[in-house]
Order: sequence, then C-alpha cells, then structure tokens
Amino acid sequence: MGFLKRFLHNVFREEASPAIGSSFEHLSEEELESHLEIRQYGDFRLSDAVRPSFDLQIVPQQGFRHDVYLDDDAHREVPVLMASLSQERIFEVFMEMLDPLGDVVDVVLETSHQKHGTGHEDLYRERMDLPVLKSMLWDYEELLTHDGFTGLAVLNPHTPQEVQLDEHKLLIVYADQLEAFENVLKRNSVRCNEKIKFITEAEHVHSSHEDFLKQFEELKMRLGMDESDDWDWPMPEEDADFYDGYEGAF
Repeated sequence: MGFLKRFLHNVFREEASPAIGSSFEHLSEEELESHLEIRQYGDFRLSDAVRPSFDLQIVPQQGFRHDVYLDDDAHREVPVLMASLSQERIFEVFMEMLDPLGDVVDVVLETSHQKHGTGHEDLYRERMDLPVLKSMLWDYEELLTHDGFTGLAVLNPHTPQEVQLDEHKLLIVYADQLEAFENVLKRNSVRCNEKIKFITEAEHVHSSHEDFLKQFEELKMRLGMDESDDWDWPMPEEDADFYDGYEGAF
C-alpha cells in the first residue's frame, strides 16, 4: 500500500462515521490516484487545493448563492455571499472583490499546515493599505489558488465587511450590503444559483505540497505576522504531494 493510500486509509478510519462510510474506503491505489488527478468537470476546472468525493456527491460547478451567518455575540444575522469559480478565474475575481472594502484593511492568514486537516490557525495583521496588500498577494497567486491548507480573509472592521478566499478556494463575503460584491461576480459572468451546492457540503479531501509551506512562511513574514513554532511536516522523501484533511458534510 503506497503512502497516499495508506495515509487516506488512516484518515478515513479515524474520522469517517462507520454508519456512513467513505466513498474512498475500498478503492485501489490506482483508482484513488486516478480520481485525484481529475481536474475538470464540464467547463469547471478545479484548483489543486481540493478534490470531491469519489462518488461525486457534489459535482463542482461555477456560480454563487446567498446565505446568512448567525453572529451569536452580536445577536444578529449577517448576509453572506458564497461563490465557486473555475480555477483560472478564482484569484483575479477575488482581487477585484477586495476593492469595495476601502483603502485600509485588516488581513487574516489561515493555515492548517500544522493541524493536518484537523483544525486551523489564524494569523492577524491590522491596517494595511489595500494597494500594497494586493501587490504583495499577486506574488503568491499560486499558493493562494492551489494550496488546500492556506486561506486568506481581508476585512474592513469598521464597515464591517469581509472577503475570504478559503482553503477550499471558495469566495465568501460577509457584509450588510452585498450588491457591490454581487456586481463583481456578474461582471465576470458568474451567475446566481440559489440551489448550487459547494464542495464543502459533502465528503472531500485537501491537498498541499512541501513548496507551499515555504511560500506560506514567506508570505507570513512579508505580512509582518507573528512567527510560529516550526511546523511538523510529515512529508515522506519519496512523495512530495500531500493529501490531507478529509472532511464530510452529511
């Protein structure tokens, strides 16, 4: 049994509900690797960050829908916009969606590199000029588009508004007024579909790579975020690609 199969076997054994099982559970290594290599479903191209269940409980597609987040602390509901875009368009549209936030923003860099899919750590940087931030982020387009262990949120706490490019490479907006963000999506031919299902709503796996960890550390340093302890990166010498972070939504 190869590393990839062995690792996923351990993840599913520990985390999948026995009553539900996993679509990956009885696959051969060839079947598993073949599935993980599929990048395109129709016109929709996945980034390298995440892959759907083997039985395609949800087929990835482009579109956006509205939702509501319940803020328990403030005792109120916050409107949410969620969007899924084909890989070649994700980052450019994300950068365009930052413009309605204003000239000065806060940044949250999210990582699950150390957690191996069992949680994440948020690193915070206050008050950055948006043009400076955007210039910096362009240097890390590959990391932010393809690393399934890295997510980014940019926010204006005074508005308040927040735009996320999360670990699943979904665009998520929290704001009382969503029109400006909807207009960005519509200008980019992303259609509203209130019935769309996202990859997070079913079984899926995250992917990362040794080089992404190095890029993450670079970005963290350039953003002026606090240094963390050295990562414990369980990367076998013979296999640079790393699939982790089984998640299920049932």
